[in-house]
Amino acid sequence: MVSNVCNEQPNSLQNGNDMQAKVYMDYNATTPLAPTVAKEIQQSLFTAWGNPSSSHSAGVQAKLIISKARENLRKMLNSLSSNEIFFMSGGTEANNHVIHSTIKYFKECFNENTDRKPHVISSVIEHDSIIKPLLQLEKEGCLDLTLVGVCKHLGHVDPDEIFSNVQDNTVLVTIMMAHNETGAIQPIKEISSGIKKINEQRVGKSNLSVFVHTDAAQAIGKIKVDVQELGVDYLTVVGHKFYGPKIGALWVHSLCLLNPMLYGGGQEKGKRPGTENVCMIAGLGEAARLVSENLNVYEAHFKKVKFLRISKADCIGCFHKMLRILYQLNKNSLKVTKERPFRDERLSKVSVR
Repeated sequence: MVSNVCNEQPNSLQNGNDMQAKVYMDYNATTPLAPTVAKEIQQSLFTAWGNPSSSHSAGVQAKLIISKARENLRKMLNSLSSNEIFFMSGGTEANNHVIHSTIKYFKECFNENTDRKPHVISSVIEHDSIIKPLLQLEKEGCLDLTLVGVCKHLGHVDPDEIFSNVQDNTVLVTIMMAHNETGAIQPIKEISSGIKKINEQRVGKSNLSVFVHTDAAQAIGKIKVDVQELGVDYLTVVGHKFYGPKIGALWVHSLCLLNPMLYGGGQEKGKRPGTENVCMIAGLGEAARLVSENLNVYEAHFKKVKFLRISKADCIGCFHKMLRILYQLNKNSLKVTKERPFRDERLSKVSVR
């Protein structure tokens, strides 16, 4: 499913001297780089090699490129300020950062003078970069965890089940926006709205708020992702899911805290220290620009191809046209194994970061 902005076949899809065109179908794992993204990365390698923290011309040039990329992400997400965008190494870091930040927030609310643990609500279908750190922290006794199930037929979480599981020590609800295997779009807006009401009821009773995070890795570039409409506090961006490089970003509402997970220099407002990877940030910014300018093209393309019927292939996931991003194919029904992949098609059942 290659869109108009990425219509050049990547070299990685050619096997040695076999120049026969391949059909790449593993887009939920990673997308090829859009040509303009690759060009932006290449140019920045030569024009933005300076340290963005330096005051000389090379450093200033690098900093300007970062600022441009940050603004492109702001526009893509309809964020009110580019200061709400923090660049990360990828989705895994962004997701872990939110978890650890909210745990620290809980401790700060009680000045660490409590035996109670922070409570987190998530779902059984989350990506490993959410599930595994939560399970590990629960095992270490750092938090209490509730994992809600999903609807058998549609693959959606029930917002009411989330609300009914909120406790007075709940600090975080983290639900992915769209699932990498079923394509199911989760009711993030309804969840955020309900949690906001719960927070309003806490006023005067507790200084502890419940934050809402969504991992939008599989949604960006396929459907509209508007942080104002969603009403979330944190949102994860993963570049290589929408024709960008393999880095990511975290959107953080201006009224929310982001406690650092690493300590060092003052980069990213001190929240994510370390000299910035300017060329990859430039590529991510260009990919965000493409999404902003071509989302209608993307959506029209998905609507066109999702009704294609492939002989002997099974479609999985939810089938309500308004509740999913796209069909997924079950490669097992095509008698394809990991050891013997398609000759002309390449796809996967799982998504990776």
